[in-house]
Amino acid sequence: MNHMVVLPLLVSLMAGALVILSSGRTIVWQRSVSLGGSLLLILVTGILLFQSVNGPVQVYVMGNWTAPFGIVMVLDRLSAMMIFVTSLLAFLCLVYAIQGTDTRGKNFHALFQFQILGINGAFLTGDLFNLFVCFEIMLLSSYGLVLHGGGGLRTRAGMHYAMLNLIGSSIFLIGVGILYGVLGTLNMADMAVRITSAPAENAALIRAGGLILFGVFALKAALLPLYFWLPDSYGFTSAPVAALFAVMTKVGIYVILRVYTLIFGNHAGVAANLLSPWLLPIALLTLIAGVAGVIASQDLRRTTAYLVIVSVGTLLAVIGTFQADAIAAAIVYLPHSTFLTAGMFLTADMIGRQRPNAGTRLIPDIPLTQQTLLGLLFLGTAVAIAGLPPLSGFTAKVMMLIAVLPSPGSEWIWIVVLFGGFLSLIALGRAGSILFWKTLPRAGVGLTGPVNDMNENKLFLNGPLPYVPALALLGISPLLVLFGHPITRFAQTMAQELMAPAPYIEAVLGTDALTVFLQSTGGL
Repeated sequence: MNHMVVLPLLVSLMAGALVILSSGRTIVWQRSVSLGGSLLLILVTGILLFQSVNGPVQVYVMGNWTAPFGIVMVLDRLSAMMIFVTSLLAFLCLVYAIQGTDTRGKNFHALFQFQILGINGAFLTGDLFNLFVCFEIMLLSSYGLVLHGGGGLRTRAGMHYAMLNLIGSSIFLIGVGILYGVLGTLNMADMAVRITSAPAENAALIRAGGLILFGVFALKAALLPLYFWLPDSYGFTSAPVAALFAVMTKVGIYVILRVYTLIFGNHAGVAANLLSPWLLPIALLTLIAGVAGVIASQDLRRTTAYLVIVSVGTLLAVIGTFQADAIAAAIVYLPHSTFLTAGMFLTADMIGRQRPNAGTRLIPDIPLTQQTLLGLLFLGTAVAIAGLPPLSGFTAKVMMLIAVLPSPGSEWIWIVVLFGGFLSLIALGRAGSILFWKTLPRAGVGLTGPVNDMNENKLFLNGPLPYVPALALLGISPLLVLFGHPITRFAQTMAQELMAPAPYIEAVLGTDALTVFLQSTGGL
């Protein structure tokens, strides 16, 4: 048993606990602990990702309680990729936050570390109830982070966010209770085995439980019509928090991909291919709604929040074909969309700090102090998000469009994805022209922002460090193109594992359970 599998959880847990225990210490100490923990997390998750490339599925059994009775953490290629993406993004967001955002309220670094703990726990857990527990850790931390810094708009957005997710948590327990009552287990590998031989009289309950869970996961992923909490929550919170939250919707996407290939895949007997009739049309409608929000937004932060929704719709439309090649292409697109939307949140914040009257609102203001640097940063990020060559958005979208061709409904995916990308490009171009070209003369323009905020902004931008995270996130895009071949091969192997879950089941439950699974499914 590889003890490193549980380290991504322990590192964040210990870092957060150490920050709380040293709350009386200076902010420099808290920053050092948080940054040190995040750097260590990158190292640990990088090693686990390397191990997963050619290694088997790894299982960590808490307390040595044999599955399905004990808590298990499962590391396969998909979970290894997701925890590495989360760790790298979290470190860059933290570098940006220590420029002053973390001093606007209490307990920022503890909340930040517990947020990472919940996210990585959701990626690693092999049990539905422990997935609920990780969701709650993640959500409780996110409530504090959304409200960090205070203000009426954040408070209102935070209340809406908290209320919706509390309702979602309650519904989650209903779905979990139904499935446990019928199948007698919540270990996902064990559920995959037992559902293959479930009697027909339990079909309605199993399908109902699966669809109830989909409603909860759709809320986490911000699918239509459950995405209305996202634009305000992401648009009004602080920039490093919004950037970290770019991976939050990917938790919902990950869980949909995991649960509805492992438990409710084509081997699931009375509940086989449960989401096949639903996921593609809902995802396409989400994409359309996201594009409409991008076009209508009058604030760069809200525009970026709607771009997150666009990425969710794009990913789940392709995943909704439930074809291995399409899933592989979506997996290639997933880190691109996460890093680039996060980078746009940070870029928007830096732009807003140099516009004392308008902030991130898309109305004219005085010219930016670092007009050239921020202009190039905005242009590169916008080009990557819109999917133009030569950056990773273009190559990943081409892969997805080619991969979905054999699937029913592929023409709708092509139309919506291409037209949505075109409209997003127009919206980003309009935003750039207002921010960088339609400027007002400096003379005679009154500065309406609070003096303290203006002084803080000048201090914030007095050095290169604030620009490093956004530049690094943009720099990941050409790297995804440069290493496109090994990344694509990795994603293809990952997709094949998802569609044929026998190795996952064997790793968690052993060969006896695998034999039962293969006998029940005819060797699928």
